[in-house]
Amino acid sequence: MIYVLATIEIADGKRAEFVKIFRDNVANVLAEEGCIEYEPTIDVDTDIAAQPDVRPNVVTVVEKWESFDALEAHLIAPHMLEYRKKVKDLVAGASLQILEPA
Repeated sequence: MIYVLATIEIADGKRAEFVKIFRDNVANVLAEEGCIEYEPTIDVDTDIAAQPDVRPNVVTVVEKWESFDALEAHLIAPHMLEYRKKVKDLVAGASLQILEPA
């Protein structure tokens, strides 16, 4: 099993539009073979000292996959290629952190 934290920087003022398009695609992703979890999240404002400042233009996607092969198939799935076209003008940058259980 692997975990993925996808950090997506959104253009100013476009987060709500991005999240709507993202959520419209979640059912497609959850139907993929090997997908266990796929959820967009946003920062919560707390007074916990170890937490950095809230990032108003960031969406962090929390994913869990049965295997790296399943993740690779996800990245080139037709619905993901279409999703990327829809959000390309809303996304300022993105990074992935791929993890495995310790």
